[in-house]
Amino acid sequence: MKRFGLLIDYEYCTGCHSCEVACKQEHGYPVGTEGIKVFEYIQELQRGRLYITHIPFPTELCDLCAPRVNEGRTPACVKHCMADVMKFGPVDKLAAEIQNKPRQVIWEPRHQDGISSKTDAVLGQQKV
Repeated sequence: MKRFGLLIDYEYCTGCHSCEVACKQEHGYPVGTEGIKVFEYIQELQRGRLYITHIPFPTELCDLCAPRVNEGRTPACVKHCMADVMKFGPVDKLAAEIQNKPRQVIWEPRHQDGISSKTDAVLGQQKV
């Protein structure tokens, strides 16, 4: 079975939290429960400068929106990411893409039971 995941380019994440909102709405999660959470990390640099990084982090609840994916759509977080920093696809293709740019991470859920074996064919018609 092919493995799927998310490629997250945290260098350009703006911290808008649209991925969190889209996930909550897609799954009907209550307040305080997330399938993805955006963390903010503030690093103090020399001469009083700050470097702020936002990192979208999928939680154990993330199933890559299996019902959406099985219909040929992308996960809700990817579709609604306003900065376009998230991509969905086969892990091997995402791993090849990560070599083109630093400051990216690949996230893969522990279980992918809900994703259909037809997903790869559907993705072949889309840009990963």
